[in-house]
Amino acid sequence: LSPSPPDVEALRIYLILPLYHEFDNPKHYVKLHKPFTSALLRLGPQASKVVGMWWSVMTRDYFEKLIRIFKAVVSFILRNQRIPENKTVFYDSSLVAMLDTLTYLNKLNHNIEGLKVPYDTFHISDLGEYLDVRVDYVMWLTDQNTGKLFLCNYPFIFDAQAKTLLLETDQGIQMQKAMQNAAQQAFFTMLFRPTSFQNVNQFLVLNISRDRIVDDALRELSGIDAEDLKKPLKVKFCGEEAEDAGGVRKEFFLLLLREILDPKYGMFKEYEETRAVWFSETSFEEEPVYFLIDLPFPLALYKKLLNEPVGLADLKALSPTLANSLQSLLDYKEADLQDVFSLCFEITRDDFGESRVVELKPNGSNIPITQDNKEEYVALYVDYIFNTSIKKQYMAFHDGFMKVCGGRVLQLFHSHELMAVVVGNENYDWHALEEVATYKNGYTSSDQTIRWFWEVIHAMPLEDKKKFLLFLTGSDRIPIQGMKAIKITIQPTTDDKYLPVAHTCFNLLDLPRYQTKEKLRYKLMQAIQQTQGFSL
Repeated sequence: LSPSPPDVEALRIYLILPLYHEFDNPKHYVKLHKPFTSALLRLGPQASKVVGMWWSVMTRDYFEKLIRIFKAVVSFILRNQRIPENKTVFYDSSLVAMLDTLTYLNKLNHNIEGLKVPYDTFHISDLGEYLDVRVDYVMWLTDQNTGKLFLCNYPFIFDAQAKTLLLETDQGIQMQKAMQNAAQQAFFTMLFRPTSFQNVNQFLVLNISRDRIVDDALRELSGIDAEDLKKPLKVKFCGEEAEDAGGVRKEFFLLLLREILDPKYGMFKEYEETRAVWFSETSFEEEPVYFLIDLPFPLALYKKLLNEPVGLADLKALSPTLANSLQSLLDYKEADLQDVFSLCFEITRDDFGESRVVELKPNGSNIPITQDNKEEYVALYVDYIFNTSIKKQYMAFHDGFMKVCGGRVLQLFHSHELMAVVVGNENYDWHALEEVATYKNGYTSSDQTIRWFWEVIHAMPLEDKKKFLLFLTGSDRIPIQGMKAIKITIQPTTDDKYLPVAHTCFNLLDLPRYQTKEKLRYKLMQAIQQTQGFSL
């Protein structure tokens, strides 16, 4: 296979060879896959572009077959490397060729509008059987461009479980470093300046009153060093005795979210069609308030954080009507476009009931939209919504996010994955929650009370199920790994006069042994309406 084929027809071999049945057998990678991928990767720019175009227009099944073939070889090579504990992959030119070919396919997939195959098609779910990805990450993190082989250079092969593990590893490293620095600072201050010694807390502790949650959070965080933001967070509600083991922190963010969405702050706009939230173009608040925010934003925000392009397709997540109108403009091919649409390079925005005209370009009010400039108009309109109009608000949010979550670890994530990690998702599977549930102190899965409990849960409408999840865990969204990652534990209490009690720090449910299914349903429905407050 020549890197410069004499004729474009000679490139058809790259379409035909993967259909050979022995390509499905990774054992032949030295004789088949290695020469094939090496030749592919040596192709000149024009020849590579032709092969890429052909692969892109092939059927989805064909494209998935290509991915599956090279993933199988990667797994086969890793399995046979028998990687020791606390080591990462060994360099292998065949392994590099397979991974580089998957990179080529991944780029083709992202060049296709809407993705030809889901991004998780590239995931190699059995990586954890061959090596500890955390070791690969730590070595990659400390590597200074030595050219060594790390799987972290190919993040698209990591599944949700692996990426969550890597994010937790990175957070652990940063938290541990912040705590060590605090302890070291305290030691040196005590040693060399004992008169000015003050206790240095290894945690970031926020003292919050429920009736001033936003103001108190801003006050507590003002003047905090970026290094302190890496410390583990603990929240103390004034006048309440509960020790924060996770549950108080969950409630704090829930209440903070509810407060800053209040129209009195004017910080966000909620789109009626989708209930999606985006930055308000005109806010009553100063930029530092945006530092606090952890909202269920649409995918566009995570694309911006990862420097992925944002376009018209993302506008549909906010306003399908506006997005469809702009698409209709683009699709209209007739010469009378100017008469039909009567548009110019200006838009009208609503600021708390008052209309405001915004020019999308200088003198835009006097420039009509035509067939020649309609694409520019749509691009400027989308850019105004996602970038220009909310520049200050977004940058304040961006700075706050990066101070806490920034770092090289973000290079491993696609925007969909980062969104799922930060805010969870809504891919509910209540039977999966039941399957991973554990029982203690006398309860078993076959107990009558337990059987009634799950019957009641499965019979609930979705909104009540989400209330139960919020009651149990402090959030109505689920981790990126799915509901199987929520390890619910149920234990009995003796007095059935009481309501079920959730310990959100531990996903632990105290469920009395109710005598009837109807009483259990009634008590549980009462309990899930009460999701605020902590006491001993």
